[in-house]
Amino acid sequence: MTATTTQPVLAVQGVRKSFFGVEVLKGIDFDVRPGEVHGLVGENGAGKSTLMKIIAGVQPADEGSVSYLGEQVHHSHPRQAMDAGIVTVFQEFTLLPERTVAQNVYLGREPRRAGFVDRGAMHERTGQLLADLGVSFIDPQARVGSLTVAEQQIVEIVKALSFDARVISMDEPTAALSDHEVELLYAIIRKLTSRGVAVIYVSHRLKEIFDLCDRITILKDGALVSTDETGALTTDELVRRMVGRSIQSYFPDAVDGTTVGEPRLELEQCGNAFVDGVSLSLRAGEIVGIAGLQGSGRTELVEGIFGIDAFTRGTMRIDGVTIRITSARAAVRAGLALVSEDRKAQGLALGQSVLDNALLVVRSVFAGRTAASRREVPGVLSSLEISARGLDQEVRFLSGGNQQKVVLAKWLLTQPQIVLFDEPTRGIDVGAKYAVYQLMRDLAASGKAVLMVSSELPEVIGMSDRILVMHDGELVAELPAGSAEHEILGAATGASRPSGPAPVGGAR
Repeated sequence: MTATTTQPVLAVQGVRKSFFGVEVLKGIDFDVRPGEVHGLVGENGAGKSTLMKIIAGVQPADEGSVSYLGEQVHHSHPRQAMDAGIVTVFQEFTLLPERTVAQNVYLGREPRRAGFVDRGAMHERTGQLLADLGVSFIDPQARVGSLTVAEQQIVEIVKALSFDARVISMDEPTAALSDHEVELLYAIIRKLTSRGVAVIYVSHRLKEIFDLCDRITILKDGALVSTDETGALTTDELVRRMVGRSIQSYFPDAVDGTTVGEPRLELEQCGNAFVDGVSLSLRAGEIVGIAGLQGSGRTELVEGIFGIDAFTRGTMRIDGVTIRITSARAAVRAGLALVSEDRKAQGLALGQSVLDNALLVVRSVFAGRTAASRREVPGVLSSLEISARGLDQEVRFLSGGNQQKVVLAKWLLTQPQIVLFDEPTRGIDVGAKYAVYQLMRDLAASGKAVLMVSSELPEVIGMSDRILVMHDGELVAELPAGSAEHEILGAATGASRPSGPAPVGGAR
């Protein structure tokens, strides 16, 4: 971190904003200094996105002022803010996949020579911007659609720098990145701040907030709660200010009366092209967490169980009956549900309504139950505390947390007995995370078996009755509830791999 005491490069004072008579920003004061990373945190609906849009010139404030480089500004269009040097990298990229990196960076501002686009100059300038960030693995002439998500994000940052940005806002920049890609983003942000660029960093991942940010501003229900130097806050205090509860109650305890029963899912030496020799037992009433580094085979394991990449060897049993699942449809009919890690690409039809999304799987697999399930939808949505205008609202207009709850509703309506969660709380705020955790506890209490993949070790530790660890496509260890992070990481990296096979029974 590069804390600084210089005057703000951007300052917001007394900003208010209402939509349809509802005040979503209530007199916010906020500023960011040259060379600092300023974290902006709060639950979904706290006002973060609206504040960022006002700063970016997407929306005007009803009251208050925005000052940039010491002068009050009134940007009525994002291009005005960008030309001034205030650029926002939104979670949804604005890149054109069929065009090159250089064409995207200078879209609408192409350098010209004798009236024609000067492609050579455009490629050269883009190459220099990439080099300034220490990025040598992206070709300015590469088609953007061929790049990884992390590389596309770098292109967005390069595009921002092409405007000579003095302030760059980043909205959930690591939501779709792997661990090593997150480290790359960290390095780029540090390069930016070393050059005096101010970064506004919005994220639900509290570890990143504490790793990167010099100061942290907390919003709640449209109001400013506090702005503090990062060193003055603890994770517990930050969570308490955001959601009104301490981190000690962040992970709910097991529901009273929850009992662990007979195995619901058993694997013996199962494998496919991605995992090998996996043996495990998942019992009714328990939550089993799967930890491991990126690429260890965590997601591939649950996809094998669900029939997406079906196991080609080994034995699978559900409730004691040997079964072979070779498709997702067969998995659903067998009583399984899979909450996938990418809800937008794999879990939802964004242009369809809440009702249609909730009924997606039932209509596809259990068509005869559609009418009955439709009657159940309001009750399921109410139990999940989904905040939506109505059943007809398109899910693309919901917050990330509410979108995830719609995914959960979709699966609950299938009445599953085994629920597989892959990164169940990725990209949602801490309040919505608690709701997901409570649902997992309720599922276990009702006799369901829950298998959870997560890259967040506090989540694995806080929610798991047992912890299974993957490494290089194999299940290498089983650890008890409450195991320390260093124990999990030791097994995940292979540093402390047990000498014998991983236990499969789950003795408690």
